[in-house]
Amino acid sequence: MSHVVTIQTEVRDAVAVLAACRRLALPEPVQGTAEVFATSATGLIVKLPDWQFPVGCDLTTGSLKYDNYEGYWGEQQQLDRFLQAYAIEKAKIEARREGHSAFEQPLEEGYIMVNVEVAGGAA
Repeated sequence: MSHVVTIQTEVRDAVAVLAACRRLALPEPVQGTAEVFATSATGLIVKLPDWQFPVGCDLTTGSLKYDNYEGYWGEQQQLDRFLQAYAIEKAKIEARREGHSAFEQPLEEGYIMVNVEVAGGAA
C-alpha cells in the first residue's frame, strides 16, 4: 500500500542538517552565533551558496533565522534546496531508526520521493 505524506519542515536534528549540507556540497554547519544583517542567529550556522548572510538553525524551536532581503541577498531556491535535503535526510534517518529501509526516487521538476519499506510487512 502506498501513502503520500506532506511534511512541514522543522529543523531539529543536527545529524540531518550535517547530512543535508554534505548532500548539497555545502560547508559543514558550525554551532555558534552569526550576524544576520542587523541581528544575530544562534544555533547551527549554515552557509548557502551566494547568500550574503548565513542561516541560523535553532534546533530547540525548529525555526530558521535568515535574511535574504527578498532574494537580493540570496536566492530563495537555495534555502528551499536545503530544506528539501534536510527533510529527505531526516525521513531516511527516522525510517532506519525504526528498522525500515528507505530509498529515493527523483521526480520531475526537482521533486524527490522517499520510499520507506516497512520491515517485515507491506510497504
